[in-house]
Amino acid sequence: MSPFFFLDVGHSRLVYFWNRSIPFNSTNETYCYSTAQGSTVLQGVTFGGIPTVLLLDVTCFFILILVFSIIRKNFWDYGRVALVSETESESRYSRLSTSSSVPEELEYDSGFCSWMTAAFRMHDDEIHDRCGEDAIHYLAFQRHIICLLIAVSILSVCVILPVNLSGDLLDKDPYSFGRTTIVNLQTGNNLLWLHTVFAVVYLILTVVFMRHHMKYVTYKEEDIVKCTLFVTGLPKNAKEEAIQGHFTAAYPTCSVLEVQLCYDVAKLIYLFKKRKQAEKSLTYYKHLHQKYGKRVQINPKPCGQFCCCEIRGCEREDAIDYYTKVTNKLTEEYIKEEQAVHNNPLGMAFVTFQEKSMATYILKDFNACKCQSIKCKGEPQPSSYSRELCISNWRVTYAPYPENICWNNLSVRGLKWWFRWFCINLLLFIVLFFLTTPSIIISTMDKFNVTKPIRYLNNPIVSQFFPTLLLWSFSALLPTIVYYSTLLESHWTKSGENRIMMHKVYIFLIFMVLILPSLGLTSLDFFFRWLFDRESSESTVRLECVFLPDQGAFFVNYVIASAFIGNGMELLRLPGLILYTIRMIMAKSTAERKNIKQQQAFEYEFGAMYAWMLCVFTVIMAYSITCPIIVPFGLIYILLKHMVDRHNLYYAYLPAKLEKKIHFAAVNQALAAPILCLFWLYFFSLLRLGFKAPTTMFTCLVVSITIVICLAYTCFGCFKYLSPLNYKIEDLQGERGNDTDVRAIPASSKFVPHVLHPHSTERMGLAHRKQQSYGTMDDTISHTEGDISYSAGPAVIEQSSKGSV
Repeated sequence: MSPFFFLDVGHSRLVYFWNRSIPFNSTNETYCYSTAQGSTVLQGVTFGGIPTVLLLDVTCFFILILVFSIIRKNFWDYGRVALVSETESESRYSRLSTSSSVPEELEYDSGFCSWMTAAFRMHDDEIHDRCGEDAIHYLAFQRHIICLLIAVSILSVCVILPVNLSGDLLDKDPYSFGRTTIVNLQTGNNLLWLHTVFAVVYLILTVVFMRHHMKYVTYKEEDIVKCTLFVTGLPKNAKEEAIQGHFTAAYPTCSVLEVQLCYDVAKLIYLFKKRKQAEKSLTYYKHLHQKYGKRVQINPKPCGQFCCCEIRGCEREDAIDYYTKVTNKLTEEYIKEEQAVHNNPLGMAFVTFQEKSMATYILKDFNACKCQSIKCKGEPQPSSYSRELCISNWRVTYAPYPENICWNNLSVRGLKWWFRWFCINLLLFIVLFFLTTPSIIISTMDKFNVTKPIRYLNNPIVSQFFPTLLLWSFSALLPTIVYYSTLLESHWTKSGENRIMMHKVYIFLIFMVLILPSLGLTSLDFFFRWLFDRESSESTVRLECVFLPDQGAFFVNYVIASAFIGNGMELLRLPGLILYTIRMIMAKSTAERKNIKQQQAFEYEFGAMYAWMLCVFTVIMAYSITCPIIVPFGLIYILLKHMVDRHNLYYAYLPAKLEKKIHFAAVNQALAAPILCLFWLYFFSLLRLGFKAPTTMFTCLVVSITIVICLAYTCFGCFKYLSPLNYKIEDLQGERGNDTDVRAIPASSKFVPHVLHPHSTERMGLAHRKQQSYGTMDDTISHTEGDISYSAGPAVIEQSSKGSV
């Protein structure tokens, strides 16, 4: 009888692992299941149910494609909201702002299914011009992952899979999925060395591909940003003249071009958006009146477009009079807030210098560690303004891109920010403590006999398709909590927000989808019971059950579900569609529906998308050795993901201007995938061969070396600012030839929120601007004539038509 042990950290168990020499060759495939007796949920069937799940997922994928094509063609330009979206400023990387100004793009995919080929036909130059550099880096990262998975697929399918099939530990049933996994090999088989060597090869390949990708992550505008420093810790009564005078006196060789103080503009930004919407609606109805001589009557209540009768409280109003009244009210509030905003400085400033070497020199003086006897941080250069400005409290960093700054979040700082962060993450931990993985939800369904009607149906649809669908659904739902918690933290930059979001979502997904289910720990609640409650029989976990064949099949089915259903739902963007529909229903008038259509597109959340993709990639790499059949399906996933993202970046999302740190952070997270693969092999060898086995010791050595290298790399990246030698001071003479480029800072690079720009404070409407509210108004009228009834009367009652809500 094979040894049967429970997870324990006592001395006797450690000795057992160390001295173990009896091969673990049990052929029992069912005793490790921990679900309810008789339940088929999460249990295996013929070949893990993979053929059935694949057929169902592909069918669902084509249904989602059909639904998306219908919605895209007939409902409010939902499939191309980015093309009809407006821009808030001129700094949106020259993105065209209205549907009337992009006739080529609209003809490019005017057919029912022509959008499918558009993703293949568009070039990277088109994506770069419309979506920015970050989109190009993101897609380049995906292409490197695709090339890596092609190489891994060839090696896993052509080498590892035949080796696993050559084993004779499990039965010879051709429909047995276990024969394709590593558990089919006898523990004394020398071919197990091949798996360890290939795991090291996969790690080297990942490093090579990621290193090649990092070489091409560059930013052309970096020189402009490097000339500006972001200073916090200023007294609130600090003046621009005093700040400029301090830098001029303390650093005579450095020339200050501009000092911009930061103000609390959160309310001003909100009023600006509301006023702009009202002014656009007013311009829309004024143009209708000028062209047709008709004045439209609207119901200014939510869902007022559906009211077909006038009752008390639902009277109709003249559209021009209503929006004129709203515009005047918002304009008064806006002017009042604009005058008061300069009385609320935040104690922050952006200081722009003539050359980036000057900014680098000052940054080194403030941040570098200069050890003097027992004092390891010297004071920066003083001036006559030092005491007034409290320069010892300053924190100086390079300024982010102006487009990267979340201006309305700058007011949340200090203890207020940390208290907010602590409360949000404490609440997040409490929620995730009791609801960590989809497995606990499925187990709870079993406890309440939810699966009792289907308990005796040993069918792949029941036992594999629905559990993997639930796993994907909950893995899509639960990280949404993490996503919105990061938004509520009020980070100062979009790059920081996306980077924190990527780390949090990725860690949560890895624990939820990969680590805890693989170990049989369905929740953190169960994990702590196992850790502290030694006497409870429910707290025991048999680690020899971790790499069962059906466990691998379950993850294969998860990757298949992510490839077809996940990418199909990402194309459909169901949450956004629901929100879009609700907003269109709640609109008061045709003009507001136009506003909603132009404001539906949001910036692409690179952090969340990186986390999703890297989670699936990590699952693929972690099981690429123990369950090699997962890799081809992983390649299908990333190929479909690449096509869907190309389409969404171009048609569905606005460009985002981020720093390159997030792309480097994604590369670092990608390196965790082959390391987890080595961990999987190490635990496999430890549990089945013992610690003294050569393959176990070799794998342990490789894992240890890899961890040491990763820690050294991470620490080097974290501590580089402590040494003055790490700040490269460039020769001032070497930059003289580019002085004109540096001094001429474009308007889009000034560190001022758009609501404080001179053009945003106009008191009258937007009609006289060069850029009209809806592009060419003739084109807009042609699309809305179906909503207006032009009778002989002096007024027209606006009602909803069949084509729009």
